[in-house]
Amino acid sequence: MIIPKTQEEIEIIRESALIVSKTLGVLAPEIKPGVTTLQLDKIAEEHIRDHGAQPGFLGLYDFPNSLCMSPNAQVVHGIPNDKPLEEGDIISIDCGALKNGFYGDHAYTFEVGEVAPETRKLLKVTKESLYEGIKEFRTGNRVGDVAFAIQNYTEQHGYGVVRELVGHGLGRKMHEDPEMPNYGKRGRGKKFVEGMVVAIEPMINLGTKRIKQLPDGWTILTADNQPSAHFEHNVALVDGRPELLSTFKYIYEALGIESTEEDQFRAKIYD
Repeated sequence: MIIPKTQEEIEIIRESALIVSKTLGVLAPEIKPGVTTLQLDKIAEEHIRDHGAQPGFLGLYDFPNSLCMSPNAQVVHGIPNDKPLEEGDIISIDCGALKNGFYGDHAYTFEVGEVAPETRKLLKVTKESLYEGIKEFRTGNRVGDVAFAIQNYTEQHGYGVVRELVGHGLGRKMHEDPEMPNYGKRGRGKKFVEGMVVAIEPMINLGTKRIKQLPDGWTILTADNQPSAHFEHNVALVDGRPELLSTFKYIYEALGIESTEEDQFRAKIYD
């Protein structure tokens, strides 16, 4: 059952989402060859707690850390470890925060030094597909409209769209209705209603759409061991249109990137 949020609840979710956004911004300049994902996990946990929130993933379904850290062929749910990142790696960092009873949850895939051109293109297209999906999150549309937009955009480039893992509603629980797949048909699925909040998160593979799971019970990776990209935003349906509650602004500031990609979905300018 979809649980619409009041404007007050949306603002509380925005606060949690922005803690995640700022955490990713703090991590951005630390992501370099030689750093370990456990070191990044510690930085993130301290930053989240310093802002009066709890790490949203730590202990959720018994997950052991504050961040899901998924390098290269890992799609999602990678567990932080002591292995240093290397030049040319990519790494998806998925972060959650819980404050005042509501969750924020989003992700960004970072480059570690200089990456291969085909991998850089995968990241670019996957992030672009996120915004193609967000455009379809509006009154009168359905889950399938967002799903089709993401699938159509990424498959035009020959990429594999993961089927088994999906976005989701967001609120007092990390995962609420509706499920938000990244593949589907226009006009299908649950209808969007005013006040709903979702996490839209394309998970796109350079090669096959097929995935496998490691024996740790968490880590998902591509079946052909080719790279995978993952980007995620939290979005509310306000006055019939999508409104971003999360932002990549802090990442871009840390990395010296100029971008206007969020402007059409942003109701507030963040400090």
